[in-house]
Amino acid sequence: MIEVENLVKKYGSHAAVDGLSFTVDKGKVVGFLGPNGAGKSTTMNMLTGYIAPTEGRILIDGIDMVEKPEKAKKHIGYLPEIPPLYPDMRVREYLQFVAELKKVPRNDRAEKVNLIMKKTKVDDMSERLIRYLSKGYKQRVGLAAAMMGEPDILILDEPTVGLDPNQIIEMRELIRELSKNHTILLSSHIMQEISAVCDEIIIINNGKMIAKDTPDNLINMIKGTSAIHMVVKGDEDIIKETVENMPDIEKISYDSESEENTLGMTLYSSEDNDIRETLFYAFADKSCPILELHRSDNSLEDVFLALTKDGDNQYIKDDKESEDKEYEEQKDEKQEEDKDNKKIEEEEDLTDVSDI
Repeated sequence: MIEVENLVKKYGSHAAVDGLSFTVDKGKVVGFLGPNGAGKSTTMNMLTGYIAPTEGRILIDGIDMVEKPEKAKKHIGYLPEIPPLYPDMRVREYLQFVAELKKVPRNDRAEKVNLIMKKTKVDDMSERLIRYLSKGYKQRVGLAAAMMGEPDILILDEPTVGLDPNQIIEMRELIRELSKNHTILLSSHIMQEISAVCDEIIIINNGKMIAKDTPDNLINMIKGTSAIHMVVKGDEDIIKETVENMPDIEKISYDSESEENTLGMTLYSSEDNDIRETLFYAFADKSCPILELHRSDNSLEDVFLALTKDGDNQYIKDDKESEDKEYEEQKDEKQEEDKDNKKIEEEEDLTDVSDI
């Protein structure tokens, strides 16, 4: 549904987006992550046609955004971080206005507005002024406006920013429901939200894509140390001496606060070494009971921090090479398909001429 090819956006000598290429398949919910200044908002603005790229191509359902912007935009519904609402309009009045802007047929507008209000659960606020709505309801009205015109693609920029926990859960459920009939590109800084609703994740940094995969695969690809958190009851000096003399432990971080006569700590070891059994026998020998012992597995946040930190990352290099190779293969296949279609058309034309 979305194809981005060597996208570049420069402001003077600064490249906010630099050679970005990726695809979003139909029916997928894709998370779009990156640190502040990575180029996320700039990319989204180019995808939606708000700004033009310096170089590169954007295809929306096969339609070039630069060459045919009006036609391409019909396939997109966009919810920016701050929804462009008119506070002095009522909810129904605003959505009818949006329907008119998006050229929904006059006879269908009332029905479409009612249907979308019901889907986004703002129908009970239809006659209320937008200025008096809560932040959560304003986001829902913005999403309703993005859905107007039945676009195939929804691009959501920080849809849960500023919402309370209950509103975040409600918005997450709504996005899951919408994913049944829409392709969704979702930008967010909330890792739990991304891992909960997204089929794939794209991570960019310094205007370039550094990873694209499922949340589980990304977590599994980040190798390094394994962390174990432990709380032991007993004499502090004995506990420290025991763990500090264990050869498989690479680093120890003691908790700043622990209950009386206990010591909490996080132990770091090579991921190939499972030291839990060794810890059990070591402290049993010292008559120091272990009150708590559990792994601290990598999270999506750990992945994000590892991939966006400064310095070389072998996974980034390998993933970029793989992505480039896959993209070139798809491009070659498309060119071959176009050649075959052109050949068939030429043969059909010759057949038509011979019939005459």
